[in-house]
Order: sequence, then structure tokens, then C-alpha cells
Amino acid sequence: MKFKKPNFWDYNKPNFIAYILLPITYLIKIYNFLRSGEKVKSSKIKTICIGNIYVGGTGKTPTSIKISKILNNLNVKNAFIKKKYHNQIDEQIILSSHGKLFCKKNRLDSLKEALNENFEVAVFDDGLQDRRINYHIAFVCFNINSWIGNGFCLPSGPLRENLKSLKKYDAVFLNGNGEDTVSIEKIIKNINPNIKVFTSLYVALNVNQIDIDKNYLSFSGIGNPDSFLKTLKDNNIKIVKNLIFPDHYNFTDKDIINIKETAKNLNAKIITTEKDYNRLNQENSKDVECLKVGLKVLNEKELIDFLNNKL
Repeated sequence: MKFKKPNFWDYNKPNFIAYILLPITYLIKIYNFLRSGEKVKSSKIKTICIGNIYVGGTGKTPTSIKISKILNNLNVKNAFIKKKYHNQIDEQIILSSHGKLFCKKNRLDSLKEALNENFEVAVFDDGLQDRRINYHIAFVCFNINSWIGNGFCLPSGPLRENLKSLKKYDAVFLNGNGEDTVSIEKIIKNINPNIKVFTSLYVALNVNQIDIDKNYLSFSGIGNPDSFLKTLKDNNIKIVKNLIFPDHYNFTDKDIINIKETAKNLNAKIITTEKDYNRLNQENSKDVECLKVGLKVLNEKELIDFLNNKL
């Protein structure tokens, strides 16, 4: 889904618009409750879900890749599973570059294929709210800066589920740029004392390929553009203008022409995210650089032990 988050979603407190939309929020909750049913838990292949309850921009894909790398180091044969959405080809390309990806409209069909190819673990990028699958391990990702926004559920706020739903999940990832997490961790532990909390930093993987002596125009169409901008600045990349587009935005030729003309007028080079770069055609990607970002888990030893114990 392409959307640009309403500003009021990320206010510290709900505003009058959020309260006006509350009746719709309650209707959605009732609808979801009525749809809930018995879930399937595979006994032949382990399943790990990297999901979120905050809509977009929580770092699910880099977290999925990080989990897969740890499993590879543990000699566990694993594959990615992602539901097929035509507007998410960018994430599909990135996942495919890091391992085997099964991508169908039905996640259970992908899981069967992974099982048939003798994979031991399936890492689901998204799918926490899939009512048919009971995962062996369920991670919930948050962006530290966005956290839970105004704390309300859709459409009054940015949450798919109430924060109290953390009671039913195994672990949380707090992804960010070095922000303090003490207060957030306290809130999480008050809800679920047994939940594991892992904190991580977004790290630039190819900053050595970027000329930090030059000025740059940055643009992005992702769920949390603020984290991307902060990562650029943390790596001493000088941004003279930053353009923000809706999440999963498909850039037109006209968009790119305008971006390149703006950069030329500013005597600046152009940089974007890896996801956005993968949405550009060959012609439009000329003279556009991308910053590749990964995750550094600060308590990685605990994460490795957690996965070993659970699997």
C-alpha cells in the first residue's frame, strides 16, 4: 500500500482527528476479532516472523536479513518468505540478494515450497497479523524514534494492534540511530516481563563508496525517512536538500527529471535508499547513488543464544 503517514499519527498525544476516527478503529477491531481462528503451526520446518504493530518503517527487512545471517553462521539452512505484493519488488530484490526467497500471494504455499526444498527454518519478512500461521518465534520491530506514535490503532493512529498485544509475542527489536531506549524497554517489560528486547543500530554498509566531500540531495519513499536522513548525517554525508515521497512510491520519469534538475541547480549529487534505488529503471538510476544499510545488534550474543534455545 502506498501512503504518506498523517502527521497526527506521530504526535505525542492523540489530537481531535484521532478521536473522531475512533469509531472506525473499534469497527476494525471487531472485524479482526470475528476473523480470528485456529492457526497452523508446522512441525517439519521452524518459522520465524519478523513483523510489526506500527505501520511501516520499523526495519523488518534488515532485521530479517540479520536473523538469516546469524542462522547461516549457526549452519542452519534457512530461506526468506514474503507475501507477493507488486509494489514491494524493492524489498523482494534485496531479500533475494541475501538468500533464497519464496514469494507467493499465499504465505502457506511459500512455506510448503521451502519445506519441499528441505529448508530447516523459514524467516518471514512481515506477516505478524497473518491469522493462519502460528510462528515458532515472533519478533516485533519498532523504530525507536517513532515508537508507537500517538498510541492509537488504525486509522486513529499508526498501530495495527494495541501495545498490550506484546503479551503474546516472544521478542522485540528496537531499531534506530543510537537513541535512548530505557523508558521504552520499561514500558515493554511492564506489559510482558518475559519478552526479550534486542536493540540495534542502522549502519551504513557502503559509505566508503560515497564522496563525503560533496553535497548531496537525498530522496526516499520509505516508511521512516527520518531514520534514513539521520543515518546519512551520522556518516558525515552532507545533505543540502531532502525530498520525501509516500512509502513504496513508484517514481515516474518526470519525478526523476525534477530531482536531477533540482540537484543540478544545487550543485549536488543524488543519493537515495537501496529500496528506492531498486524501484528505478536503468535510465533513471544513472547518476543516482544509494546508501546500503544494515543492522548492528548491540546485544547480539543474547540474540544468538535466544535463537539457539528456541530452535
